Amino acid sequence: MLRAIAGLDRPASGSVTLGEEVWFDSATRVWVQPERRSVGFVFQDYALFPHLTVRDNVAFGGRERVDDLLDRLRIAHLAKARPGDLSGGERQRVALGRALARNPRVLLLDEPMAALDAHTRATVRAELRELLGELRLPTLVVSHDFDDASALANRVAVLEAGRIVQMGSPATLIVKPASPFVASLTGANLMEGEVDGEVGDLTAVRLPDGTVMRSPDSLRRGRAGVVVQPTDISIARTAPGGSAQNHVEGRIASIVLLGGRSRVQIGPLTAEVTSSSVETSGWRRANGQWRLSRRSQPAWCRSDRPGTRTPRR
Repeated sequence: MLRAIAGLDRPASGSVTLGEEVWFDSATRVWVQPERRSVGFVFQDYALFPHLTVRDNVAFGGRERVDDLLDRLRIAHLAKARPGDLSGGERQRVALGRALARNPRVLLLDEPMAALDAHTRATVRAELRELLGELRLPTLVVSHDFDDASALANRVAVLEAGRIVQMGSPATLIVKPASPFVASLTGANLMEGEVDGEVGDLTAVRLPDGTVMRSPDSLRRGRAGVVVQPTDISIARTAPGGSAQNHVEGRIASIVLLGGRSRVQIGPLTAEVTSSSVETSGWRRANGQWRLSRRSQPAWCRSDRPGTRTPRR
């Protein structure tokens, strides 16, 4: 898609337009050469010239704004360095500088975080979000990572098998996924079951193991997918009370520590809780299983919301 917009690939059919300017139209046989399209393209591997300095790489896009861009991207002190001497985040800034040096009317970013290690990814993501906000330049970002997409974009289009299956804000995709694929992309737990009538003003969905989940969505009988976000789940050692409508029992399969957060796999669900709660819970790994320090006990997952979003399949 990005290469078609930039003119590096020629589609078999369709059109590419920016405002009222037509760059490609198969019906009228319009084709604008890549060098005449006002596009800034940042490739996944950045595609910097290894034999050129940072300054010369940026100047390749255009020489008028080189000093301004080096200062703006905080790489002026690296002007004489070469790409091989730079970190992943620094190379990304150089590639951005080269793309912006063309004074483009649209910016294309291909997997901008893919070449970065996990340690620097969050920092560079925040810096890029700030920069894009300052530029106020129409930008199209391609990413397989929903965290990157939700951090950088105010509108997300989900492609499945080459077609857009849903478009909306990141929050909309999280709360109201249009398909199981969208739900899994956002990192949600997806459990399939059968609509089993109503419980008060809630819809009951029976899972294959007999567990009944309750949703605020009004659905008729039939197959349905119950979507629960990992951060909407709390964990208890015994069956919890309170107003939460949905409880699932299961043994701990795995605990993955992610800094201040931990992902806990319990039965069919993955919960994301604070690492401190895991550390103080008494769970220990022994003989390939997670157990409490004294004896093995089941863990209960509870949704702190009154129900779960249930998109119809």
